[in-house]
Amino acid sequence: MRMIERQKLDEIIRVALEEDLGEVGDITTRALFPTSREVRAAILCRDSGVIAGIEVATRVFALVGEVSFQSRVEEGERVEGGQIIAELEGSIKVILLGERTALNFLQHLSGIATLTAQFVKKVEGYPVKILDTRKTTPSLRLLEKEAVRAGGGFNHRLGLYDGVLIKDNHLKVLGEITAAVESARSCLPDNKIEVETENLRQAKEALEAGADVIMLDNMDVATMKEAVKIIGGRAIVEASGGINLENVREIAATGVDWISVGALTQAAPPLDISLEIVEAET
Repeated sequence: MRMIERQKLDEIIRVALEEDLGEVGDITTRALFPTSREVRAAILCRDSGVIAGIEVATRVFALVGEVSFQSRVEEGERVEGGQIIAELEGSIKVILLGERTALNFLQHLSGIATLTAQFVKKVEGYPVKILDTRKTTPSLRLLEKEAVRAGGGFNHRLGLYDGVLIKDNHLKVLGEITAAVESARSCLPDNKIEVETENLRQAKEALEAGADVIMLDNMDVATMKEAVKIIGGRAIVEASGGINLENVREIAATGVDWISVGALTQAAPPLDISLEIVEAET
């Protein structure tokens, strides 16, 4: 995972493992197999889609014990239903310790990558980027944003710490977009300034104030087209709010530069991925 350090990744995985194993581990497998049994297993994707989370799954099994984990696909690779995405060898006790945690990560992250790829496919032919948002699962943001990249999308700001975005609640207190942009610019002269706007009047004010990025929030298509025309390439234009697979191509046709979609990380259905024992030591 390019966006997350190994130490941080392992911390996330250990929390997930602790949630599943508690203080005593897998009592069922321990009761059924008092002595070690070596097995071979395969992880299969029963859906067609884009795989993400391979490194996460690899680390899950590395942390539970000695398991040989051989990935058969690359991060961001599209697979067809029934395809083997990884093969494992090791003690059944160890493999089953990590099974559910590894699958949970793979299913969730691959679902995000797959939905992102669907959005990217819908806007083919237009010079527009599909972006994620901060609507992510607490503690899993970096993993989810990496899954968006695996699906061909791009990341918006990672958090409140790495990008200036002046939103409606800021403006309810400050009142004017111009004053907000000037304040942000004076404090953070090297940062790009983005302003969320809800109508053409606000979009014009943001442009005149010198915003680098102007977000068109929940505007209808006709208003978006007019806003893009008014801005005329003098700022990056982002469309946001109410965007889905049915309307994203129409929105791309307005000429916006970015389309941010909260559903990428908030509503992606998981891929059907399972682990099966394929051979057991006799």
